[in-house]
Amino acid sequence: MSVSDLPETHPSPTGWDIAIIGMAGRFPGSRNLDEFWQNLRDGKELISFFTEEELKAAGVSPSEYKSPHYVPAAPVLDDIELFDADFFGYSPLEAKAIDPQQRFLLECAWGHWNTRGTSPKSTRSRSGRSWARA
Repeated sequence: MSVSDLPETHPSPTGWDIAIIGMAGRFPGSRNLDEFWQNLRDGKELISFFTEEELKAAGVSPSEYKSPHYVPAAPVLDDIELFDADFFGYSPLEAKAIDPQQRFLLECAWGHWNTRGTSPKSTRSRSGRSWARA
């Protein structure tokens, strides 16, 4: 059987077709998608597990962490404190007030635009649309 013998799996274009031309992300134990994929392929554990000493130092009460329902683990994201406020046009005080998730979103959006392989100024198509999820 050759490829030409296979049934067509996609209907004709509807105008709703999309092409993913760039992605960016930050994940526990992974600063970008390449590291995340490598960690998945290598079977690396990306969730951090904490000792009693670490939980105490973080202010978790013994009654809480000794509960049979408490799981001493979390998906820790590295380098939260390394946000470049000046690069994004924020003062250090403004940057401190921004939710860390929003700072990560700004960094990922910038990473996306730098890895997508096209410039919105170099095309007349509707490319340049982005979607984000935190």
